[in-house]
Amino acid sequence: MDNCWDYNDGESEKRMGRALRDGYRQKVFLMTKFDGRTKAAAARQIDESLARLETDRVDLMQYHENIRLEDPDRFFASGGPLEALMAAKQAGKIRYIGFTGHKDPVVHLRMLDQAKQHGFHFDTCQMPLNVMDAHFRSFVHQVVPRLVEQGIGVLGMKPLGSGEVLRAKVVTPIECLHYALNLPTSVVINGCDSVDRVHQALEAVRSFKPLSDAEVAALLARTKDAALTGKYEPFKTDTMFDGTAQNPQWLG
Repeated sequence: MDNCWDYNDGESEKRMGRALRDGYRQKVFLMTKFDGRTKAAAARQIDESLARLETDRVDLMQYHENIRLEDPDRFFASGGPLEALMAAKQAGKIRYIGFTGHKDPVVHLRMLDQAKQHGFHFDTCQMPLNVMDAHFRSFVHQVVPRLVEQGIGVLGMKPLGSGEVLRAKVVTPIECLHYALNLPTSVVINGCDSVDRVHQALEAVRSFKPLSDAEVAALLARTKDAALTGKYEPFKTDTMFDGTAQNPQWLG
């Protein structure tokens, strides 16, 4: 179950907390994210997330929106969020640590390089993985191989690009989900803003069979022209999805 400290001003975590009452919390792998770029801000947001989710621990806590070239430096800085994460882990508040981002694979690669320099191993990494990404600022080509090599969990998000991919009218929702499921992902995180979207995701899982190389090639050939400018992945080219850029106070 994916979430974030800032989604809907905290309401998303509150709703999930209510939904996980009556024993359901023990049946899910619960994950959320934080925005703080200082130890104090990160620690506060971690505790607020726990309170909203009505739990004493989160299975996976992730550093949200690793989208600026300096974000990896902030993560590992003295008095930075890693110190808050390690303290929370020591206290039993979190089990695993990861990072996310949707802007540019270069930033993700820099985070992995910084982790290596500091002797730190991330448990997970979350990024956009969809049929357009394969052609433009590609996380699947540049980041995923590093993650697989290092044994870091691959969390694929935006398989439909928040619906933007479908506007190109060259691929169906089920084809998008099947492509994402065919990648070496640990999990594909699909937005579920309606019951119909939930049923769509379930149908994709039920009907999924590993794609052949020829099937993948045909699918990517169909999406190539539409993908080349990044028009259908605005989270890479625009600030409309950059919550921390629009709300710098979240960073601390």
